[in-house]
Amino acid sequence: MMNIKEAASRLGISARAIRFYEEKGLILPAKQSSNGYRTYTENDIWRLQTIAALREIGMSLQDITHAIGEIDQGNQQRLEEYLELQQAVMYAQWIELKRMMDTTQRMIDLNRQDGPLDVSHLHDLADSARRLREARQNWHDRWNYDTQAAIHDQRVQAEGRGSTEHPNSEGRHHSAYASPISDENEVSHPNQDTDHSTPSDSNDTVQSSFYLYHNYDEALEQTAHWISPALGEKGLDIGTGTGNLAGKLLQHGADMTAIDQSREMLRRCRTKYPEMHVKLGNFLALPFADHSFDFVVSSFAFHHLSPDQQLLALQEMQRVLTSRGRIGLTDLMFVDATHRDSYIRQAETTGHEEQLRALRERHFPLLDELCGWLEQQGYVTKHVRHNELLYTLLAVPLR
Repeated sequence: MMNIKEAASRLGISARAIRFYEEKGLILPAKQSSNGYRTYTENDIWRLQTIAALREIGMSLQDITHAIGEIDQGNQQRLEEYLELQQAVMYAQWIELKRMMDTTQRMIDLNRQDGPLDVSHLHDLADSARRLREARQNWHDRWNYDTQAAIHDQRVQAEGRGSTEHPNSEGRHHSAYASPISDENEVSHPNQDTDHSTPSDSNDTVQSSFYLYHNYDEALEQTAHWISPALGEKGLDIGTGTGNLAGKLLQHGADMTAIDQSREMLRRCRTKYPEMHVKLGNFLALPFADHSFDFVVSSFAFHHLSPDQQLLALQEMQRVLTSRGRIGLTDLMFVDATHRDSYIRQAETTGHEEQLRALRERHFPLLDELCGWLEQQGYVTKHVRHNELLYTLLAVPLR
């Protein structure tokens, strides 16, 4: 047993800090009946050490309170989630600092150029950095996937069997917009070997029902087939949900890591695939070191990001990939701006509220812009269409 001065000296913190933690209810030392002075046991010292350690990594008092509660209950998984969340925050801060350093270096480079400095270039750089910072900070889960986790797998399977398609002669299901899959060893430009018809130049109309997960299994199988991981290759699935795509790649022999911002989704993923590395995180600040993975995939998640956030996500994918790392994206997309505008006009004309709500709530990317950006970064791309809006895109670096 020791008094507060002795406890503070042993821990290397102030007595004032200890009193503060007591006021917040984080520790409850006993009081001597004779004089009311606090006395601290070894358990109190351990608890204070834990609090100090969590404060040292920047965890808020509210999160420390929750984390200490989980420790008291012996819930290691919940404690790990709090630590992962704090790690994700630190990665986000590090990425933001790194971007600020890069912007500052670009300003220095501009200033070193011959001739008078055009100050407007500095303003443009600063404005661009501000917009990207705001894009990173403004994302939130408006769909509350924690509450959807329990029924997620049933939902995607039910929607995947939607009745808006017709079987072909081989018994598989394709919409009238389905295009043949090119050979996996070929890589095509987005304007080659792909049917880019849009609602305005086709006999098809906007479907009477909107299925977000239509052709779900087919699309995941295609992604796994194109990635075709070698045994032991390290892969990352972003926005994994309950791990359906990551699980397929795990079966192919990949060493899979899966991240999601939803704790409940990840708990179900852990239950389904206990051998998988599962971690809290999101597209905009991947909690991993540079060059950690041989491939990155994502399915039915990229459209939750705004266009600016999608650019940040692509940059984050590049950061964590090895020099020969490849990217596989499966999501609802428009071929180009013309396709998007035509689709919106037709949904408005027919008064189809499901489509219109999906378009308001989500940001389906433009396939031509995605391919264009990736090709500018040194990738070659190919893609296949599963239905009117659903595509699988593969990007492989040339180098």
